[in-house]
Amino acid sequence: MIEGILGVGGMGAVYSARDMRFNVVKNVAVKEMINKARNELVRETIIKNFEREANILATLSHQAIPTIYDYFTRNNRSYLVMELINGKNLELLMAENKGFFPETQIIAWTIELCDVLTHLHNHLPTPIIFRDMKPANIIINQENHVVLVDFGIAKTFQAGIKGTMIGTEGYSPPEQYRGEATPLVDIYALGATLHHLLTKKDPRVEAPFTFSDRPIRKFNPNVSEEFEALVNKALQYDPEARFQSATEMKDALMGVAKKTGILSDVSSPFVSYINNQNVKPAWVFACEDEIRGTPSVSDGVLYVGSYDNNLYALNAETGDFVWKYPTDGGIVCKPAIFQNNVFFGSEDGQLHVVSSHSGRIVWTYYTDMPIRSSPIIEEQHVFIGSDDGNLHVVNANNGRRVLLIDTGSPIRSTPTIFNEYVYFSNQGGDFWCTDFRGNVKWRTKAKRAITGSAYISEDIVYYNSMDSTLYAADALSGWVIWRYRLGKGSISTPTGIEHFVFTGSIDHNIYALDKRTGKEVWRYTTEHQVTGSPIIYKDSLFCGSVDGNLYCLEYKTGRLLWQYKTEGPITSTPTINNNMLYLTSLDNKVYAIPV
Repeated sequence: MIEGILGVGGMGAVYSARDMRFNVVKNVAVKEMINKARNELVRETIIKNFEREANILATLSHQAIPTIYDYFTRNNRSYLVMELINGKNLELLMAENKGFFPETQIIAWTIELCDVLTHLHNHLPTPIIFRDMKPANIIINQENHVVLVDFGIAKTFQAGIKGTMIGTEGYSPPEQYRGEATPLVDIYALGATLHHLLTKKDPRVEAPFTFSDRPIRKFNPNVSEEFEALVNKALQYDPEARFQSATEMKDALMGVAKKTGILSDVSSPFVSYINNQNVKPAWVFACEDEIRGTPSVSDGVLYVGSYDNNLYALNAETGDFVWKYPTDGGIVCKPAIFQNNVFFGSEDGQLHVVSSHSGRIVWTYYTDMPIRSSPIIEEQHVFIGSDDGNLHVVNANNGRRVLLIDTGSPIRSTPTIFNEYVYFSNQGGDFWCTDFRGNVKWRTKAKRAITGSAYISEDIVYYNSMDSTLYAADALSGWVIWRYRLGKGSISTPTGIEHFVFTGSIDHNIYALDKRTGKEVWRYTTEHQVTGSPIIYKDSLFCGSVDGNLYCLEYKTGRLLWQYKTEGPITSTPTINNNMLYLTSLDNKVYAIPV
């Protein structure tokens, strides 16, 4: 049911409407395209272009891109039914605003635009070039976030293939006039959009490629020199002189924010975008020393070890103390819970098993050196590594040793069980795959230590090494399928969802790669090393950093949703249970944060 007109253009109109076809009525936008061409071939081309826009939108899933619901053609009119975005485009907002937008606000919007361009340019199987970035195609919704609209001239990128010149004069770069379209045309158009927002000088009424004749600070002296330089780089005539990706441009924007002091201004709208001050823990519990390990939750109880040599049991809902069990060494591993018992290793060299109800000892198993590996329980057996270089396999019911696999170097990774095979690694850089009897199926070697554990998906095993490499290997043969070079080494355990694999690195970055190709999709830079591991929950990625922050990122784009600052470095991996995230820090505390 059509309710009103949102806008009118040369090819048709956009209507607000209600979709009445289902039990739940939803508000939608209906984009109309009137085909006025008399030539039959031209008419067919116009319809194909319209359907191409619908097909492009149908493959995209991003909060800054409207969701498509349906499309159809009736006689000489085609219609696209999509998500209704409540807001105003930047062209209209500029006309309504007598002054200039604050630099902080424009940077926040631009970071979001870089995120959505990264999503388009990394689209699989073929990148998508938007080709028409301009204020009229950027809606600011009621939550003050950007939404990119009008994909009518977007195209899939094919290297070396030219097309007709399509775009908006003034915003389009010189190569687009020649029919060339690479991801760098969107970088230029974004720069032109920023120039327009910062100066209010419409590039459509100026000679093409003359932005240098209209210096930003001449018209708007409140703009920082750093931000002006960033925009000028995006507007370089030579594509190779521009930012080479939207991710690179986003990193530069974050650099501008730091240099200009925006990040230190707690009243800044940019900071409110970057750091959600409304994130509050449900409870906080303090131990007597550092907490370096990951907590476990079972039946409403949280179990976590500390360097005060105790394993703590806490009420997961309230944080109230239940009991604690003392050992003779620090506890860095993640406890495992099995048949009402808690299994965990300690730097005292022992595998401890205590009652989950009372915290009383059930049995203890001894190794020859500290245990910094977390236990895995499978088929009534405990698999755990030790600094004595052995993988220990112990009967989970009585603590009797079943198997010992000597690797010759400390094992600090947690074993991974997959299809009745055990995958584990050691500080010597060896990666092993054995069966449950200890028979070696395959073994490979990295150049440096492998401390993190393996992530396995669709018969591919992913693991990091301190040799600065993330490996993807065939789980059955060990044959390396691809390698990705990190900036520095990693002790993080990868994780994944859909076609993504994620990992952290001591180069300060959280990475998202394509599982199949190893191609980088996005990266997010923190202020210090990332030694913990990322986890995925719903649409978000959660990962801590030695800078003391827990970062919540949108896993598909790497866009920062919020961050929470603790009082010490975070070296562990968070745990989520019943919509509550549990986080530990070297400030001696356990945090429970609703998510």
